[in-house]
Amino acid sequence: MGQLTDELQNKVDAAIRLIRSAGAGGEVVEVAYSGGKDSDVVLELTRMSGIKYRAIYHNTTIDPPGTIEHVKAQGAEIVRPPKSFFQLMEENGMPNRFMRSCCRLIKEHKTLDRVIMGVRKAESSDRDKNYNEPTECKVYRNGTAEAFYPILYWTDDDVVEFIEARGIKIHSLYYREDGTIDAKRRLGCMCCPLAYYRKRLEYFKRVPGMVKAYCRAAQRFREKHPDNTTVKKYADVYEWFTREVFFERQAHFEDHKRVVQFTPPIIRTS
Repeated sequence: MGQLTDELQNKVDAAIRLIRSAGAGGEVVEVAYSGGKDSDVVLELTRMSGIKYRAIYHNTTIDPPGTIEHVKAQGAEIVRPPKSFFQLMEENGMPNRFMRSCCRLIKEHKTLDRVIMGVRKAESSDRDKNYNEPTECKVYRNGTAEAFYPILYWTDDDVVEFIEARGIKIHSLYYREDGTIDAKRRLGCMCCPLAYYRKRLEYFKRVPGMVKAYCRAAQRFREKHPDNTTVKKYADVYEWFTREVFFERQAHFEDHKRVVQFTPPIIRTS
């Protein structure tokens, strides 16, 4: 095991104290395990703390290749959803940034009354704004849980230093070709509507079968819900898919449609 800097060692000590407070009295605590690098760090800290825990991974059915194998290697329990992502799309329509039934029905529900999570403020501006305490009461659709965020104030450099010092094997997607760790990469669901625009496009390009799967599931939703307001907006499922994937705003999509549908007059020169 490598040596940590004094600054990071202090953060590790504080994180372990917080985790031990979560498991005070011998209560079994959930480690919300996603297979991502921050989850691996939190799982290692929890192991170091000596408390009783269950590492639980909620299978989204569209996590990146290699995730299930990594989760199994880390010894986490795998909870499979009653319905897959594409089955939910058939029932609820194509997800977007404002309507994500997939997260609500697959990932966002509690298992135990106390949960340790790898949330960090440095991950995004939204997390920096929304997470300001290392503990909180977290509301799920099936109840509430006391949530603990032991690495809330850790930087990307802290995460990489800890992983390397502890010799943690993380998901293969985080490694660059030269074997170094890219802490800016995010695991997440493939083609997630919350991902940055370019990352969504990158996933669809790398996994073109996802385009077909999206359109098939959305078409079944259209057939079952012909009077749905969203369905009526688009001429077909491909137009709907194009709007959700390639355009951030409906107004931008409508402007594009007007340009594409405009046919310039034929000018004869003789």
